[in-house]
Amino acid sequence: MIKKHLCSAAVAVGMLSASQAFAAGELNIFNWGNYTSPELIEKFEKTYDVKVTITDYDSNDTALAKVRAGAHGFDIAVPSASFMPIWISEGLLLETNPAQMSNYGNVRDNFKSPDWDPGHRYSVPYQWGTVGVIVDSTLYDGDINTWAMVFEPPAELSGKINVAPEMLDLIDAALKYTGGEPCTDDKSQLKKARDTLVSAKQHWLSMDYGVIEKFAGRDLGASLYWNGAAFRAREKNPDVRFGYPREGYPIWMDAVVVLKDAKNVENAKLFQNFLMEPEHAAMASAFARYANGIKGSEPFMPEDMKGAPEVEIAAEFIPNGFFSKTCPPHVQEMYSAIWTELQK
Repeated sequence: MIKKHLCSAAVAVGMLSASQAFAAGELNIFNWGNYTSPELIEKFEKTYDVKVTITDYDSNDTALAKVRAGAHGFDIAVPSASFMPIWISEGLLLETNPAQMSNYGNVRDNFKSPDWDPGHRYSVPYQWGTVGVIVDSTLYDGDINTWAMVFEPPAELSGKINVAPEMLDLIDAALKYTGGEPCTDDKSQLKKARDTLVSAKQHWLSMDYGVIEKFAGRDLGASLYWNGAAFRAREKNPDVRFGYPREGYPIWMDAVVVLKDAKNVENAKLFQNFLMEPEHAAMASAFARYANGIKGSEPFMPEDMKGAPEVEIAAEFIPNGFFSKTCPPHVQEMYSAIWTELQK
């Protein structure tokens, strides 16, 4: 691979493939915290002679607000699929047509042309997972496959509970727990969910994103959180377990997009194509401990992820999962009202 000096402008020669593309310069990535594989970034930098800078965010809402405000300096962002229609409708993304890139054939068939990005005009699939409950089994060894762990917890867990402060995940979970459906505009169902959340808050210790080290230090008993973090917590504390609530649990996928005002467009496109290589998708999964949307990545995956209960959903729990979606604007307003009340 011939490399250019970092001071030269970023260029791409020929078709967008690892064997034909040449680049140099910079790439600025805006991604979830503790979610980007250093090994993956190092390989991209060496392959294309591109200096990568990563800036973290802690929620979909934070990322969206920052990009909406402009003057952010980012080329790449990683919104969840449930937020993609908002990014697209507001004109925040560049149409890079990943479906025409050389590595697109590696995308799993069930993730091609998804509802949130028909024809994959803007995004490439990154990692996907589930929202459930993490529990320290030394404190509670009963049935953990229920949202009761965080909404009406057993006495052993009360006061030792965290919930990820991700509005959509939390309200959707509360709706399912109380017999409602995500994105409903039924005010009675939304009231049940709101009342459940407000009542449950007395049992919570925190609403925070940093749980892995807290479970390692046994500072938490339970948390509404994501499966990959549960895996990483179990690596540090073997008593950690992950539950799939029978009432219904969200399934999500994150998408790698190029921003409309990106300064390093060609390098951003190279990065999108790079992520669709099976070995590279496996690098991302090996770090964050989530499944990915790229077929052929299996041989490169770490052995300890194969068959792991946090990664491979048991057959009995599969019917209870639902894919997170974007709610209509009037429902988003009602969610926001509940969220504001819960923050008080």
